[in-house]
Amino acid sequence: MVLAPIGVLTLLTALLGIMYLDYVIDPEKNLHDFPIALVNQDVGDTIGTADKQRQVNFGNQITDALAHGVPSDKVDLRVIGINEAERQMQSGRVYGAIVIPSDFSKRLGILGVGSVIPGDIQRPIITVQTNPRTGAFGTQIVLRVGNEALTEVNKQVGEQLTDQVNAQLAPKPGSPPAPELSGATRVALAQPVQVVVQQYHPLPHGTGQGLIGFFYALLLLLAGVVGAMVIHTMIDAQLGFVPTEYGPWYVHYPPTPISRFKTLLIKWGVLVLAANIVSAVFLSVGKVLDMPIDHPLALYLYSALAITAVGATGLSMLASIGSAGLLVNLILFVILGLPSSGGTVPIEATPKYFGWLASFEPMHQVFLGVRAILYFDADFDAGLSRGVWMAVFGLAIGLLFGAAVTRFYDRKGLHRGNRVQA
Repeated sequence: MVLAPIGVLTLLTALLGIMYLDYVIDPEKNLHDFPIALVNQDVGDTIGTADKQRQVNFGNQITDALAHGVPSDKVDLRVIGINEAERQMQSGRVYGAIVIPSDFSKRLGILGVGSVIPGDIQRPIITVQTNPRTGAFGTQIVLRVGNEALTEVNKQVGEQLTDQVNAQLAPKPGSPPAPELSGATRVALAQPVQVVVQQYHPLPHGTGQGLIGFFYALLLLLAGVVGAMVIHTMIDAQLGFVPTEYGPWYVHYPPTPISRFKTLLIKWGVLVLAANIVSAVFLSVGKVLDMPIDHPLALYLYSALAITAVGATGLSMLASIGSAGLLVNLILFVILGLPSSGGTVPIEATPKYFGWLASFEPMHQVFLGVRAILYFDADFDAGLSRGVWMAVFGLAIGLLFGAAVTRFYDRKGLHRGNRVQA
């Protein structure tokens, strides 16, 4: 009576502490394979005097510097074209992009010439595009990585540009001394590149900076887990397999002569009806709260599928191993599921074993499906395809597992009834 519940609770809370604290305690240390696109559109420029000209492409130099300077074990820097970068941004496969414009070398050359010749000039620009639809934490990581990498690039380009201007000002033999660069000019040449931060497809109002996708997926998961527990308990009470207490009143109906498999079929049927109703309730609540939902039918259908898949598996677990199924469902769907969902902290910023969990944990699959519907125009490439097929796959496993175990119990004559242990 004392040691068993204390032991179970201790192990359960230890697992909770490990999963939830290790999930958020040091994302920068755990960063790995974080995808960022690098787009170099620079066409280069010709510099030098009329009798001695040479072709330069500072964009290529910066691309090489970033490729070697950004730690490859932490960041997956993808050097791709602008069209591919936009496609990956639209499907949420990269968290951001660093874009070097086509006139970068030309503007940088003009800046060098303008430092010694009067006239209006503009600093060359490198754009850091964030993808807010992948989550606020992912945006912060993109900004930090971009800031650290481009600060070093800016320093290197500044040194190179300063040396180039000094060489242009070097006096020829017999010529008067060249004027020295002013302090303001030296400062401008030391930091020649202007880094501009832009949001790619900003989120509309009412999305909680991208967190609505995570919490909506959490609602679906909890509806499935809690729904399985409620349906299992209430139907068993009505069939007389467990007692029911209402305050001081105690009710225990006579056991109904029904097989385990048929009981599970009843529970599955109730779950399907409840999943469709709950899905409509969540959708209605979102509409009332002015939550932006561009694809309500897709969200309704996917929500019903996700609740059914989670709930059916939960019911199968309860039918197979009894009360211990409550703990198994809690561990499988909640304790292991929430930290590996990627809904708040990206999977690429968590310990690597979370990535392994995310490959099969239901919460991550549901989050990908909901996020694709809410933020990525219900694009199958943005995670909806994986969310749908993993839900169907999980539902199939849950149904087969529950049917196989309950039919086995029925064939062995292990019927449900009141048994008193001596």
